[in-house]
Amino acid sequence: MNGNNLPSKADVVKLYQSNAGITAMRIYDPDSATLTALKGTNIKLIMDVDNSNLGSLASSSSAAASWVKNNVQAYYPSVSIKYIAVGNEVTGSDTSKILPAMKNIYSALSSAGLQNSIKVSTAVSTAVIGTSYPPSKGAFSSDASSYMTSIVQYLSQIGAPLLANVYPYFSYVGNKGSISLDYALFTSSSTVVTDGSNMYQNLFDAIVDALYSAMEKVGGSNVGIVISESGWPSAGGDSATVSNAQKYNQNLINHVGKGTPKKSTALETYIFAMFNENQKTAGIEQNWGLFYPNKQPVYSISFK
Repeated sequence: MNGNNLPSKADVVKLYQSNAGITAMRIYDPDSATLTALKGTNIKLIMDVDNSNLGSLASSSSAAASWVKNNVQAYYPSVSIKYIAVGNEVTGSDTSKILPAMKNIYSALSSAGLQNSIKVSTAVSTAVIGTSYPPSKGAFSSDASSYMTSIVQYLSQIGAPLLANVYPYFSYVGNKGSISLDYALFTSSSTVVTDGSNMYQNLFDAIVDALYSAMEKVGGSNVGIVISESGWPSAGGDSATVSNAQKYNQNLINHVGKGTPKKSTALETYIFAMFNENQKTAGIEQNWGLFYPNKQPVYSISFK
């Protein structure tokens, strides 16, 4: 939504529906025009609690009840809300607000009888992983462990997955000396990393399995992962080309149904982003879209 030239919310929903295979959406705050446009479409939805609202929702159960009433009950089940992401890549002192806000939102959903229909979670970046190699040694950093341990245990208790934003692109451009482009784009023809009995041909699997390992170490062996963002920029920076973006996203779509070497469960995955957004910072940030603002595809892709 960070563009001044984007289609109307209703037209965006029609674009989703015209591309068979796009069955779900993520929005980063409860935008009423989008929610209205989604009514009756059966498009599944991750809806975020904006980071700026974490404080009030963490400290007030009545604020959480109001949030759920206004943004969930007002639209559900006509809008297929599947997950509520309580914060996105929260950092610093605000991390202490994530779990209390999650608990208050969950309690409000329970009061409305919706706790089994809509899952409560939070979306994290892979910066929470302190040790990632080999994947079986994956562990949260000491900083992240201070809040992720209790969050993972709570997710285990309520039967919800962790939402994770996973970007091999950033790992690759930051470590070109040790990571090949083929490994990042799912195009390696052979095993690159062997970790016990698990063999890795792509960086995405290695990152996801490091996160699974980190959760296991803090009591979350039964917590699933939903990939709440992944993608590759098509312009504006290092290795950001239409060809690389097309390869990464098409290979991602073709791959995630198989799961990872550690867990063969299909990974529900959300590609970032629908559009190139001209109000983002210049460079790669403006070029993650699958579509241009005029609704034409940036490159051909099959969502099935």
